[in-house]
Amino acid sequence: MARIAGVNVPDKKRVPIALMYVHGIGRTTAFKICEELKIDVQTRMADLSEDDLNLIRQKIDSDLTIEGDLRRQVSLNIKRMTDMACYKGLRHRRGLPVRGQKTKTNARTRKGPAKAIAGKKK
Repeated sequence: MARIAGVNVPDKKRVPIALMYVHGIGRTTAFKICEELKIDVQTRMADLSEDDLNLIRQKIDSDLTIEGDLRRQVSLNIKRMTDMACYKGLRHRRGLPVRGQKTKTNARTRKGPAKAIAGKKK
């Protein structure tokens, strides 16, 4: 298995798909990396030479915020918003959807399982 940015990426997958295993690299970024380094998107990770792997590692290290740094940055941004007590910070604090979704019927992912309300029996 190839190791990129501290993550074991699978050998049997195509290069852009395998790069997406790294936190902070999505579909678009993975295809851009392949395009800039002139790596065929149909190539499997096992077929890459060590030089190609080093090029990918250098490109990712120099240009992108990934893995632990990205997670830390996101958590600090959320903490900053909660400390400021801005609207988004309050929504994070209460465990409700942050980006303007309705909460009357849905939002079960953020709110958790439905809680029964006492006193509804006839």
